[in-house]
Amino acid sequence: MVTAVVGANWGDEGKGKITDMLAEKADIIVRFQGGANAGHTIVNDYGKFALHTLPSGVFYGHTTSIIGNGVALNIPVFFKEYNEVVSRGVPAPKILISNRAQMVMSYHILFDQYEEERLGGKAFGSTKSGIAPFYSDKYAKIGFQVSELFDEEALKEKVARICETKNVTLEHLYHKPLLKPEDIMNELMEYKKMVEPYVCDVSLYLWNALKEGKQVLLEGQLGTLKDPDHGIYPMVTSSSTLAAYGAIGAGLPPYEIKKVVTVCKAYSSAVGAGAFVSEIFGEEADELRKRGGDGGEFGATTGRPRRMGWFDCVASKYGCRLQGATDVAFTVLDVLGYLDEIPVCTGYEIDGEVTTEFPTTVQLEKAKPVIEKLPGWKCDIRGIKKYEDLPENCRKYVEFVEKHIGFPITMISNGPGRNDIIYR
Repeated sequence: MVTAVVGANWGDEGKGKITDMLAEKADIIVRFQGGANAGHTIVNDYGKFALHTLPSGVFYGHTTSIIGNGVALNIPVFFKEYNEVVSRGVPAPKILISNRAQMVMSYHILFDQYEEERLGGKAFGSTKSGIAPFYSDKYAKIGFQVSELFDEEALKEKVARICETKNVTLEHLYHKPLLKPEDIMNELMEYKKMVEPYVCDVSLYLWNALKEGKQVLLEGQLGTLKDPDHGIYPMVTSSSTLAAYGAIGAGLPPYEIKKVVTVCKAYSSAVGAGAFVSEIFGEEADELRKRGGDGGEFGATTGRPRRMGWFDCVASKYGCRLQGATDVAFTVLDVLGYLDEIPVCTGYEIDGEVTTEFPTTVQLEKAKPVIEKLPGWKCDIRGIKKYEDLPENCRKYVEFVEKHIGFPITMISNGPGRNDIIYR
């Protein structure tokens, strides 16, 4: 059986923890899209980790961790992370890398930086990890697939051709140093050495694993609202963040995905630019940011302070619908214990009319939040294991959210640790 763990909103919903938790009963964990531009913070028996490319199942000895073909694979970052995890006492994880995955090149990272620099005030707030240039090249068919590392003659020819086109842009648009084919070839040969022991026909491996009845977990990065088709375009990422794409990014039949665990925060937070209707500012935001997450709401990859907001029923209902949520995992509920009353965004007012359906970006820019306030529970709920044992106002909050989004909340996270979870 295949289960996908994906985000309902802008990313950073706490997917890493949920994947780490579900991985206990999984055999295989697959990252299926995105690159090292976003991270997962995980707290378990080994300590606190920020993972960027490694699947969140690497902490279990019985699992195989896979980098799917849909991932933007930055090989040096991947192995640096691998070595860091092992150096902190985690047993060496079993890793497989798809022979169809494509590699983030050093020049992708440079182009990302140069473009944000050139755009100045109109920048996308990129993490400058090379993601947009990488996916642009992939779809322009000038990217490098892992499998190409094993045919040097063909590779040399392709490298020369790519340097020619890249250098036109470097010279005339960015006025930066040009690429040398021999440098790029050396970079690729380094990558070959590092990646060779792990290369695998992943779609075939997964096909056989499913025939044997293995449990597969698909791990998504970011969330629905960062999807290039269905998100807040153009302030989105460059790969599809939806569970449906898990079939493509891992090489699985779509009908094998039986369960879609959509992770949703008990309040809202976002990294990067773009429309964010329920956003709050000033002291109110600072207080929530300071208490939020484990050690505050700062990006796992960038360390950037996250933008904060109250729970957004409109965005979350849409996010769960697009993911095809079978289960909603509701995270960081414990954080809200300090509030006398808890504001919730239940609708958007656009040009004087209230809607509960998520609009396109042009409309979204004009939306104002319609806020309802619920009474707080004013106590610490960490350590509670049963739903019935939660304070009444806390349960009312969960049920209010559930009613407005229209998808079942089956897991509630009330702390950063692997075991801080309530099943409903």
